[in-house]
Amino acid sequence: MYGDLKRRVTLDGFAQVSGQEMRRLVGAQALADWPAYAASWDDLAPDAFMADGGRYRRRRYGVFETGAEGTWRLAHQPHYQSLDYNRLNGGVERWFEPITEEVGEHPITRGVVAACREVFGEGGLPWRTEMHQFRIEARAGEAGQPTPEGVHRDGVDWVLVMLVARRNVAAGVTSIFDPDGRSLGAFTLTEPLDAVFLDDNRVFHGVTAIEAADPSQAAYRDVLVVTFRKS
Repeated sequence: MYGDLKRRVTLDGFAQVSGQEMRRLVGAQALADWPAYAASWDDLAPDAFMADGGRYRRRRYGVFETGAEGTWRLAHQPHYQSLDYNRLNGGVERWFEPITEEVGEHPITRGVVAACREVFGEGGLPWRTEMHQFRIEARAGEAGQPTPEGVHRDGVDWVLVMLVARRNVAAGVTSIFDPDGRSLGAFTLTEPLDAVFLDDNRVFHGVTAIEAADPSQAAYRDVLVVTFRKS
């Protein structure tokens, strides 16, 4: 089940995965509570660290450690990226509201992390694991920026981006590039659990701005981002 994904990440630096395939990886039993899990994105706090002054991003954040015997939560702490990796918001400690215990311990979260461990390989454990719940909102006259820092690397070893919901949204195209800026692929995550696995040491990624298809209605893109770095 994981062999093809591991080969694609090894050969190409990334692997795009359909929601149907991701469901098989996470497991039907874990996904039985998907509606409640997805609804937790309705309870994210505004991101107060947007250097561009944008009001379009909400998030929660948590830090875990992934080892051979499983994943456990670490004390809440700030998120930090150097300016080398985040030219917009890097260089400062950013304190975000924590991911709730219910979400952090949820079977879906556990299933996603376990799938990543299989796809990315178990070498070099333990891994520092950072989990981000993001909601990017688009309003009339204000586009939402899923990656306001532009095309980037996250400064880790591996990244998973998984779509949770997409409502009344136009655009939001994910693009992958090699270090020389050559395009390796472009696609749009459209269905719940559509995902992409990334080797952050080898590829750059970015997502185009989203706009409201109907400006009179709420428009948002919810994603789960999980990053892994060898401790």
